[in-house]
Amino acid sequence: MNQDTAALFAAVPDAGIKHSQEKVAPYAVCHPEFLEDLTYWVDTNRKTALHVFKLIEAIMRDPFTGIGKPEPLKYLDSNTWSRRLTKEHRIVYRVSDDRIDFLQARYHY
Repeated sequence: MNQDTAALFAAVPDAGIKHSQEKVAPYAVCHPEFLEDLTYWVDTNRKTALHVFKLIEAIMRDPFTGIGKPEPLKYLDSNTWSRRLTKEHRIVYRVSDDRIDFLQARYHY
């Protein structure tokens, strides 16, 4: 590489270098209380159970925006969020770099 070419590459950040910046999708962790709540909905109200799955799918796509009015929970750590499941019930989940923990799917926090 001559001096002119070297100067050109120095002027352009990362010129000629390909970086893999693919974001790795987080994985879901369902806590026992969440699974109990999901079982409750399957046994008592299948429409709500289907809505739980729809919300899980939306949360896995983007934990901070979308359906169910996502909101951070003020009195827990800043990574804990909720979404509306019904007028009375919420899904509560915690977001970290590589995973999303589903904590509950019944009651209001």
